[in-house]
Parts: sequence; C-alpha cells; structure tokens
Amino acid sequence: MNDQKTEEAVKVETPATEMPVIEEKPAVDSSAGRWYVVHTYSGHENKVAANLKQRIETQKLTHKIFEIVVPTRNIVKVSHGKKEEIKEKIFPGYILVKMVLDDDSWLAVRTTQGVTAFVGAGNKPTPISDREVDAIRKFMAMEAPKYKASFSVSEAVKIVDGPFADFLGSIESIDEEKGKVKVLVSIFGRETPVELDFLQIAKL
Repeated sequence: MNDQKTEEAVKVETPATEMPVIEEKPAVDSSAGRWYVVHTYSGHENKVAANLKQRIETQKLTHKIFEIVVPTRNIVKVSHGKKEEIKEKIFPGYILVKMVLDDDSWLAVRTTQGVTAFVGAGNKPTPISDREVDAIRKFMAMEAPKYKASFSVSEAVKIVDGPFADFLGSIESIDEEKGKVKVLVSIFGRETPVELDFLQIAKL
C-alpha cells in the first residue's frame, strides 16, 4: 500500500515540474520582436537564411528569433532568346530578421556563416519599421512580372525573328515592363525605329 501511495504522489508532482515549460509558451509571441537588417556576403543570402534557421532550432531560440526573409521578386529574364522566370534579389547582400535582440540572439545571428554585420548606427543594430517591412512584402508580392533585359541602349544587335530578321541595328530604347525594345534599323539608307520583343533580337 505504501508503494502505491508513493506512485500516486509522484504522479501528482510530475505536472508541476512541467509547468515552467507551459508558462514559457506565451514568450513566443512574435509581436515582441523587431525587424533588423542583416548584411551577408552577396549571393549567400539563401544559404545564410537556411543556416540561421538550423541554428535557431539547435540552440532553441524560436522564442527569440521568429522570422527570416530574403527579399526577392519574380521576374522574367530573357537570355539566349528564351524567357525564364527567376527570383531576383531586391536587396542583394541583405536579409531581414524578426527577433528579440539580446546577447543570445545577437550572437546566434552574428556568428552564422556568411553574415558580415547587422545594419545600424555604429555597432548597435537598428530596427526598421513594420511599415518598411510591409512595403517590401508588397513589392515582393506584386503580380506583374518584370522583364529583365540583358541589353543596353546603343548596343548593336541582330534581329532574329519577324519581317526584319537578319537585319542589324542598334537599340534606341528599352521598355523592361513590357519586354519591348526599339531598334534603329537602316532601311532605304535611313535609320528607322522598329519596336520588337526581347525574343526577336540577339547580341552580336
């Protein structure tokens, strides 16, 4: 009988030892965090974000570091006569991190491979406003894909498609939003502007 009572006593005490864990859960409220800009090696933004996420898990810092954003935007790039949708970095070399800044969280971010510094005044990381982050998110979510040309004004090109195929000309203007260019083509001894799609021209 004594053994049974001891077991019951243990069973009653066990939840009490777990209570602090339950009480800590409200601390995961991300509204307590602020957004900080972290500088990385250019081209390493996604790798840094992945490494940092792993560190947050292993160091149990999910209650201090809530979100990591690599600002990108979908664009259509024309290369070698083909359209390709890619994610373009809006701010190459930077990521956004929402976190409660203290010694532990600062150290976890700052010592992540590929991170060079926090952005701020002097050595102190400076948070950016939620309004700025909202504007960045809206820009990232814009539906209309933007064409990105690998051409430049005054560049000599060859027309590869359409009625002026095989003509040579020079680019007068570029409209990246529409994916169009105006090419000056010599017709009957005079330069005439012809509007073409990015896919209709090629570099010489």
